[in-house]
Amino acid sequence: MTALPTDTLSLSHRTLVLACRELGLDSGNATPIRIAENALWRLPDRIVARIGRPGRAHVARREIAVAGWLAGHGIPVVRPLPGVGRPVTVNGRPVTFWEELPSHRNGSVQEMAHLLRALHALPAPDFPLETLEPFGRIWAGLSLRTPWEASTVRRLRDHAAGLEEAWDELLAGSLLPRCVLHGDAWVGNVASAADGTAYLIDLESFAIGPREWDLTSTAAKLTSTGTLTRAEYEDFCAVYGTDVTAWHGYPLLRNIRELRMTVYAARIAAEHPDHPQARQEARYRAACVIGQRGPRPWLWTAVP
Repeated sequence: MTALPTDTLSLSHRTLVLACRELGLDSGNATPIRIAENALWRLPDRIVARIGRPGRAHVARREIAVAGWLAGHGIPVVRPLPGVGRPVTVNGRPVTFWEELPSHRNGSVQEMAHLLRALHALPAPDFPLETLEPFGRIWAGLSLRTPWEASTVRRLRDHAAGLEEAWDELLAGSLLPRCVLHGDAWVGNVASAADGTAYLIDLESFAIGPREWDLTSTAAKLTSTGTLTRAEYEDFCAVYGTDVTAWHGYPLLRNIRELRMTVYAARIAAEHPDHPQARQEARYRAACVIGQRGPRPWLWTAVP
């Protein structure tokens, strides 16, 4: 895990301790797995705690419902800790507790495709899921104190407004089938165990919308960031059964995904001012999407 500011780690740990205390769980020897938008901690007895962002208790409750629904349909998924069917809220942050998965690596694009194909074929659940809305996080991120100059923010806002208008027109003028979406479908959200089981994880972005949104996440790694080879992408398409880049709406969804990734880097930079990699990456990504770094694919670096 990338080194993080001590105060960030301490705040996350204090939240964890208070949540564990409420449920009578042991937080001794807890170790951080990942501290980013959401924090993951490993506890004794093969328990993982997930600390969400403030004000997101409703999302945490939905994650627990989604996990049960997926398991009921035979899709391998991370499971809530038995007997803990609700989030614990500490200073506005929801904390959920999960069974630790077996030792695993990030999934492959083929495993991602298999899981998406199964997910997209399911009927809607008997609990409400929000309609996919890609721009909330974009506008929220653009309103933060960012590492960008004012002129860059203005250009990004104009870009976002144009994309949102085009998105509304696409949905209004087409008959795209809707299905249940993962919402953030990339290989880092698939955990592949040694026995060959691929688990779906990170369930907070589940929504109802066009399947093309989930497929764009993988396609953009080929066309936008160059982090996927043509052969890997063709394997993904062969397993899922379609190539979203051949669809007329793909450039729009790709551009929205690029802007969301750019704003994500800026949000990490805003929340962690002494995180130089996030600041540099946010500036570089912004320059790419407003046309200052040449044609795609660009060389984007992951922001933890």
